[in-house]
Amino acid sequence: MTTRLDWLINHMHYSDTFANWIHTQFHYEYAEQPLAAWQQEFAEGQDNCDWKCLIALDQDRLLGGAALAKADLAHRPDLGPWLACVFITPEARGQGLAERLIEGVCAEAKGNGVSRIYLHTQDQHEYYAKRGWKAVEQFQAWEKQQWLMARGL
Repeated sequence: MTTRLDWLINHMHYSDTFANWIHTQFHYEYAEQPLAAWQQEFAEGQDNCDWKCLIALDQDRLLGGAALAKADLAHRPDLGPWLACVFITPEARGQGLAERLIEGVCAEAKGNGVSRIYLHTQDQHEYYAKRGWKAVEQFQAWEKQQWLMARGL
């Protein structure tokens, strides 16, 4: 498999598919937002950079992505930018794709002059901690324990 990374803005025909994957994977976060509304917000986010998404492609097959988001946690509007929307299709997992995407998003943020990036996760804090992310706080959201994490760039 020869996987390449590119920005979703260059492949907008995948935008609704990826947005659907995120809406399904993180359904608890989107309980109040219909899929069509999220798909529109996500697509517009490629133009206005609210959800600048880096995707992984194997020829013409979408394998996953990760986004550099301006805002990703309603109760922390003071923080940002964010690593968000990290998702790899089940058949493409275990090949280091998520790490490549995460590093690509972090490099983009650093190239934009950002010195610190944030994420929140429900159950992947150990994965991120092994990759240089530090826990900032734990909080309750969507009826579950969440981790707010940050990484210097």
